[in-house]
Amino acid sequence: MDWSTGLVLGGKENYNSCLIISHSFSKSMRCLPCHKEDTDMDTALLFWNNIISTCGVPKIIISDRDPKFTSEFWTNFYDILGTKPAFSTAYHSQTDRLAERMIQTIEEILRRFCVYGMEYKDHEGYTHDWVILLPAVQLAYNTTQHSTTGKTPALVEKGWNPLLPVDHLKKNLLTIHPTAKDFHEIWKRACDTAAKCIAEAKEYNKQRWNKSHLEPDFKEGDQVLVKLTEEFSRKHPVFPVSLVKPYFQTEEGKFPFRKKSPTPPKIVEVEDSPKPNKKIIRARRIRLNGRDQRHYLVRFKDQTADKDKWLAEDAIPDGNLHLRIFKASRRT
Repeated sequence: MDWSTGLVLGGKENYNSCLIISHSFSKSMRCLPCHKEDTDMDTALLFWNNIISTCGVPKIIISDRDPKFTSEFWTNFYDILGTKPAFSTAYHSQTDRLAERMIQTIEEILRRFCVYGMEYKDHEGYTHDWVILLPAVQLAYNTTQHSTTGKTPALVEKGWNPLLPVDHLKKNLLTIHPTAKDFHEIWKRACDTAAKCIAEAKEYNKQRWNKSHLEPDFKEGDQVLVKLTEEFSRKHPVFPVSLVKPYFQTEEGKFPFRKKSPTPPKIVEVEDSPKPNKKIIRARRIRLNGRDQRHYLVRFKDQTADKDKWLAEDAIPDGNLHLRIFKASRRT
């Protein structure tokens, strides 16, 4: 579970956030309007009244490291419920990341729903905003087929798909009460908008995923940036595509005040020159006798990595030559 904050004020209570709770197995979700300023107790009551009272106590609750969820109150709340907390951190997730992606998709849907300015004035002049129409988003999401399961979240959770009002709508009504007509128009518009938001959010997330995970379509002559470790900086003519990114050359004079990095000197290798009998792999700084000293990991010719030795600069035979090669390779 997580929050979607920064929403436009809505409802009589001026809600500005939503507590999003998703079920990792069925992919169903609940959206509970709340305030960003709610206390730990407020959040616990919201969870108790809307989730535990209808679904029971979950075995595991996955959330980020929000101060509310890591507070002493919630730590004791987990113990009282007998629930195990599982915290995830951005870019270093300790979970399966499915929950995070679900929350991101739902948050994208909610923001689109609010951006559309879902407000409806009935014939009596009352305004119905996104807070009142939020159940339409929940209903539309839980009755939409999920790409992971191939079924709707409602079907996986309940074993059956709930019927929607449109399924029993009688089109040939001779008379209809104005309030009933308003009610029908409000929820029809809300459900249609929610379905549109869901489709747009899924397409947006799909494009964002493809952009960062699909291999770019490089053509002969394209310029690219290659990310190489020191080990491969002067060896390999072929690289995996994961190390290559498109390079877009900056127009001349577009950034006149930008400092340019000096071009490193090229190392010219003479074919007839003798091959070095050792190579510096890595450097480190250690403190000996109260003084900082730099040591280098040296690999000798025809020796395996387990024979590498850490040597001081003055202990490396022909150290100046090998140090120049090592430092030049780190600049390229």
